[in-house]
Amino acid sequence: MTTKRDYYEILGVNHNAGEDEIKAKYRKLALKYHPDRNQGNKEAEEKFKEAAEAYEVLRDSQKRNIYDNYGHQGLQGTGFSGFRGFEDIFSSFSDIFDNFFGFGGGMGSRTAARRGVDLRYDMSISFMDAAFGTDTEIEIERLQSCPTCQGTGCEPGTYLEVCRQCGGTGQITRSQGFFSIRTTCPHCRGEGRGIHHPCPDCRGTGQVERRQKVSVKIPAGVDTGTRLRLSGEGESGNRGGPPGDLYVFINVKPHNFFKRNNNDIICQVPISFVQAALGADIDVPTLTEEKKLHVPKGTQPGDVFRFKGEGIPSLRGHGRGDQIMQVLVKTPTGLTKKQEALLKEFAKLEFSKLSTKIKKMFKH
Repeated sequence: MTTKRDYYEILGVNHNAGEDEIKAKYRKLALKYHPDRNQGNKEAEEKFKEAAEAYEVLRDSQKRNIYDNYGHQGLQGTGFSGFRGFEDIFSSFSDIFDNFFGFGGGMGSRTAARRGVDLRYDMSISFMDAAFGTDTEIEIERLQSCPTCQGTGCEPGTYLEVCRQCGGTGQITRSQGFFSIRTTCPHCRGEGRGIHHPCPDCRGTGQVERRQKVSVKIPAGVDTGTRLRLSGEGESGNRGGPPGDLYVFINVKPHNFFKRNNNDIICQVPISFVQAALGADIDVPTLTEEKKLHVPKGTQPGDVFRFKGEGIPSLRGHGRGDQIMQVLVKTPTGLTKKQEALLKEFAKLEFSKLSTKIKKMFKH
């Protein structure tokens, strides 16, 4: 295993060096070992990367403090592992490289790292998965950084080169009579640099399309229209830029018994007219189990009952809604002769009871 050199030693500064001195030292080394000036020189390439890593740490007060106290091992604990390639370096320190080789002040904006495109995925889930959450996997197609060229677009062993047409300025000057007109260089399209040896796998784009599985954690309480953001799971960025995000839009399939109203769930419970008249204890499904619902005597069609805290969990983690039950009194069909006779007798008694009540009303 190769032992890393001390960052202060690499830049040639002492431990008390200020920001301006560190930047000046790095600028000098970057110019000396720049790959465009040392093509094919592997030692210069390594020194260029080494200087960039040292500068990245020492210019950042937080990274510098960790390095001063815990060394290279401490930085590894933070996830810092240097740069993947030259494009990462050029993107991170564009302000330093802008004026190298006559690029001019506009170079940074033309060659800046570009963030990857955000992606959308529409997902349908069951009512129960929406209520209690689930972990699942989806498969998406997306552009990813080409593994062959590490996103540079250049054939391995080659690098972006200064445009021979415009000399790296991104613009060319044409004289027309007494006037000089500056236009965007058609050869490099204003980039100032170009790929002279494109990567065979991505054809110079720096990206390849791949199908990949992505894990999705669906929290309890989501509903149709909920949008989940998976940071960094979109398409890869260009020129070392960060990847985009993946947005998962939720569609909840309907349930055959429950309906949702905010965090409450609503259902209709059928009972017989006998149960409605005499009262009963009946089993009613909830999201997790069956519970006893006490139907009191004389319950009327459309009466509403409630189970507290048996609804949908709050997406923000504050309790659950209620289960609201509306009673449906079913009229019996297919009666036997005995049942008809009993109902007729019941009807007579009800009529007699009603007549007595009306007579009392008239007496008053």
